[in-house]
Amino acid sequence: MSSEILPAFSETSNVERKQDLNEDQEENQKPGLGEGFEPISKRQMKKLMKQKQWEEQRELRKQKRKEKRKRKQLERQCQLESNSEGSDRKRIRRDVVYSPLRLIIDCSFDSLMDIKKLHKQIQRCYAENRRALHPVQFYLTSHGGQLKKNMDENDKGWVNWKDIHIKPEHYSEFIQKEDLVYLTSDSPNVLKELDESKAYVIGGLVDHNHHKGLTYKQASEHGIDHAQLPLGNFVKMNSRKVLAINHVFEIILEYLETRDWQEAFFTILPQRKGAVPTDKACESSSHDKKFTRVEGGLNSDSSEEENRNELDSPHKEEKQDKENSTESTVNSILH
Repeated sequence: MSSEILPAFSETSNVERKQDLNEDQEENQKPGLGEGFEPISKRQMKKLMKQKQWEEQRELRKQKRKEKRKRKQLERQCQLESNSEGSDRKRIRRDVVYSPLRLIIDCSFDSLMDIKKLHKQIQRCYAENRRALHPVQFYLTSHGGQLKKNMDENDKGWVNWKDIHIKPEHYSEFIQKEDLVYLTSDSPNVLKELDESKAYVIGGLVDHNHHKGLTYKQASEHGIDHAQLPLGNFVKMNSRKVLAINHVFEIILEYLETRDWQEAFFTILPQRKGAVPTDKACESSSHDKKFTRVEGGLNSDSSEEENRNELDSPHKEEKQDKENSTESTVNSILH
């Protein structure tokens, strides 16, 4: 019995002694525990190598950061120079002369509005007025309901807008009737000049095709003077003469600067309208233009499209520059 236990006990003792010996060796290899040369692990060796490499590349990193700052500074400078040369809409604010003309967006059509599109067009009007050479006295009236809710949710900064009068009241409550002129394409009266003592009203309707004659009817019922912009005197378009709110607003701003209706129209009107000067449209109508009536509308052949492209006014490039510069700066002006 004792002879069987003794070998097992001996083997157990040998295993324990080997484990103790291994632990002592590991302890001696740890830094600071041994005498003389202190070996280190592979992991520690990698850390030391990385640290050394980091120190050696310190100056290189510093040089790269310096070059990056110079490159960004040069890019900003070039961008500022190109913007000042490529867009005549960037003007020095000290040259601004405020116009006494009042321009009102009537937001009383709350149940008929495309709220998101209306909000966007109002933003464009505000941005353009802020950067115009002759900014108008800008009013938003009947501001409330869905429009206010949408602005509160998606553009909370509107409460800090400057140079704008935002009122919940109807415009007729604080502006005399004899000072009002409602701008509507359905009016038989054609506007020849802008009277800067007047208050011109733009209806806050985005899709006029669904509500034809509504603004004209409202102006007539309230006994308010009404008129349409002299678009037909200067422009031939392949679509209805109904313009977006911001286009009417921008045309008036442009006219206050140039005092030229034709230049104002061709500077602001988008290319999709297919606008050409009326005199050139009459010349081209004598040949190359053949129309076919289709489902109550007019379709032109390909020659008309080519003529329209050839008859672009000299203001086309200027208009494109203005559209691009406006799109890129609206957000920066709003915020």
